[in-house]
Amino acid sequence: MSLNVDGAEEAFTFKGGMLPMTVMELGSADPERIRQQLESKRNQSPAFFQHTPVVLGVEKLGEPHLALERICAVCRDHKLLPVAVRGGADPVRQSAWALGLGWFAPVEEQRARRLTSVEKTPEAAPAETPAEKPAAAEPPPEMAPVVGARLYRGTVRSGQQISSADGDLVVIGAVNAGAEVLAAGNIHVYGALRGRALAGIHGDLEAGIFCRELKAELLSVAGNYKRLEDIDPQLLGAPAEVRFHHQQLEIKPLA
Repeated sequence: MSLNVDGAEEAFTFKGGMLPMTVMELGSADPERIRQQLESKRNQSPAFFQHTPVVLGVEKLGEPHLALERICAVCRDHKLLPVAVRGGADPVRQSAWALGLGWFAPVEEQRARRLTSVEKTPEAAPAETPAEKPAAAEPPPEMAPVVGARLYRGTVRSGQQISSADGDLVVIGAVNAGAEVLAAGNIHVYGALRGRALAGIHGDLEAGIFCRELKAELLSVAGNYKRLEDIDPQLLGAPAEVRFHHQQLEIKPLA
């Protein structure tokens, strides 16, 4: 829906839209703690810190006053661009506006989706009927058992981040535009990969990215990255494998 200004020559029009945006959910209001963690994160995945716009989520802090200007300065020092604040008391909202940031109402807790592994959130078993016993849980036929990896079922939605700090990450679903998946090892996406995928975040150059449908916003292996516009159009929309080879990121069809 658009709201047009009267007149033959319009300088602009207002349009509703949904843009991919990363939420930086704060668990501490201490700018120095935030700085230390950002330093660590930047070393793990430098490709992410490329003037990435973020929304500062402050719902969990429960503090009426925040050193918002200092927190924003820390973010900018690490090439993150705060564009808005989500949640917080009225003084926080006033501070955001004073800094030229937008403000969003907090997300209702019951709507927030907890990013947990499948092991922590097993799927509900089918309803038991008197006539039959519930069948033993079996993995889908196309899935091989995954050892030492994190398994995530479902679509990784815009603004979400799924990571595996110690091993591979397997996503049984799609990764939407604006979402991000990270892993110390390989990343496997059993669906469309439209967001950002960063493998080998601890510097493992042997890590790779595998997906059923390639249309990623950004691909990275051990800090070596390519953006969507750098990918051969002939590879888009098809199964693909991404590896670091001959000092560059190599993308080829997945046989």
